[in-house]
Amino acid sequence: MENLAAESCLKKIGVYGYEQVEPIILAALVTEDPLLLIGKAGTGKTYLLNSLSEVLGFEHRHYNASLINFDELVGFPYPNDDFTGIRYLQTPATVWQAESVLVDEISRCKPEHQNRLFSLIHERRIQGISIPLVRYRWAAMNPCNADQGAGDFYEGSLPLDQALADRFAFVIHVPDWDVLCESDQCLISDPRGEGVRSEEDGAIAERVEAAKSCYQKLLKVFPRAFRDYAMTCANLLNGANIRLSPRRVRQLSKNLLAVTAVNGGEIDERLFLLTLTATIPHAAWGQEPDESVVRSVHRSAWEASMAHGREKWLNAFLLERKLSKRVCKLLADCPDADTGTLAVTRSLASLALEEQAAFAFALYPVSLEMEGLVGKEGINDLGKIASGILAVVGELSWQERRVGQPMDHPELSRVSKTLANLSGKRRERASQLFYHLLTNHITLQNPDAYEEEFNQCISVIRSWLKAQGSPQG
Repeated sequence: MENLAAESCLKKIGVYGYEQVEPIILAALVTEDPLLLIGKAGTGKTYLLNSLSEVLGFEHRHYNASLINFDELVGFPYPNDDFTGIRYLQTPATVWQAESVLVDEISRCKPEHQNRLFSLIHERRIQGISIPLVRYRWAAMNPCNADQGAGDFYEGSLPLDQALADRFAFVIHVPDWDVLCESDQCLISDPRGEGVRSEEDGAIAERVEAAKSCYQKLLKVFPRAFRDYAMTCANLLNGANIRLSPRRVRQLSKNLLAVTAVNGGEIDERLFLLTLTATIPHAAWGQEPDESVVRSVHRSAWEASMAHGREKWLNAFLLERKLSKRVCKLLADCPDADTGTLAVTRSLASLALEEQAAFAFALYPVSLEMEGLVGKEGINDLGKIASGILAVVGELSWQERRVGQPMDHPELSRVSKTLANLSGKRRERASQLFYHLLTNHITLQNPDAYEEEFNQCISVIRSWLKAQGSPQG
């Protein structure tokens, strides 16, 4: 497919410095999903959206949410001729005939109006009545109070309701002066460009139509990599306490398709990161996620969804957060012993100390018994940790072992309570593991949960050995 991302369309309508986010803006035109711009005062948010409606020839409405009277939006109600219902007296300002709607200063909107605007943004309805002509729903806001940086103060700019913010498919941070290149700064500072009518001559409409055609082709086949990337991002972000709703995960897949369509169907890692960033809505309610976390999540998701062969399996293995699932995957579908070794060495390099101990203690015996599961190097790495744990035998009391700590140490008390609820081999294994952790001064926040996860690893291994016909099963 032809690459569509050669030249900036927005510069042709006098919008400068938006090249980095332009693919997202064009993608919103492709899908016709709601778009929210967040930026400081004077960064061109309103100008951009009003200019787009002008060059695309939309019947456009621009409302200031901080000032709007709702009757101005829907018109004045009056009874129909037989007094059985209500009609609205339309004016040039009412929304009924609009094709594009811009709700400016949406973060300054009164709560009752914000609730009414919810249905307009979400489902193209007002007062329960469909507005079939509306195609584009846009909004703009300053950073809200919970998310303002040093030196910023936008009094009255409040966090959006999370349900409303989640309805915006794209949430874009627009560029400020300090990130613009010198040539864009020169163009912006030239007063001769103010008020000059655009002469872009249909380039944006042509590009959007071409991207829509590409989008429909991509949607029909829906490449698995897009789904895998979106699902991996959701799992990792949720694990980092940056929640994406199920609806948001589907929206991420859709957004990836649209941005790729804008790029002529070519998959681009930079655009995937850009799309992920613009799909996370948290800045709209003042909880901007850590950029380094988002970049790390993107990188892991990109590698997991785009890799092939051994690397694809390894990425999927390492993305498993639960040790028992990681053990299950190693036993069930590891391609070969060399890959098993890589899985072991990379796990031990990335896991916390207490997780390393549980992982090695569970896997070392089975890796010795079942030839071909893990290579020699992997077995040696597991043995370095597990051998010290396996050396602990019997049921010596904690007082007899002393473990080099005062007997009233809270760590001893917590693990003793966990052991008191266990019996048989399970208790013996847990006793060995806890003794190793205590002697190495490794602290457990929740011994019960830790032991439960370790026991699940053992259960997975037992079931697998039984399926293999091993007497150890």
